[in-house]
Amino acid sequence: MGMDKLEPGLIGKAEMTVTESMTALKIGSGSVSVFATPMLVALMETAAINSLEGYLLREMTTVGTKVDISHIAATPVGMLVRARAELVNLDRKRLIFKVSAEDEAGLIGDGYHERFIVNTEEFISRAKEKNRSR
Repeated sequence: MGMDKLEPGLIGKAEMTVTESMTALKIGSGSVSVFATPMLVALMETAAINSLEGYLLREMTTVGTKVDISHIAATPVGMLVRARAELVNLDRKRLIFKVSAEDEAGLIGDGYHERFIVNTEEFISRAKEKNRSR
């Protein structure tokens, strides 16, 4: 399938059970042993990526460029977290997702996530060029 099949309404999901290694204390984003905000963001990004499975040309991928979320409730170690991403806007190569996540007790976060479609090889090549220019 090609990029022309992408359209708002695509939905992706992702889930994980919180482990000690995913806590704010272990990651360094806080001082308590609850699900870390960076891990919440990563799970939401995974849900967005999952929504695109089968819709991009083989040589293409997406990269995250913006995250605007609220992390509104703490989740303890051992609890399941589920994220959902819905493609709500598509402007050429710019994709906007409405994202949310719940643990077993309810909503823990929501917001928006932006990704761009890029050619994988070209993107990596440009990143490696930074090493040559140092």
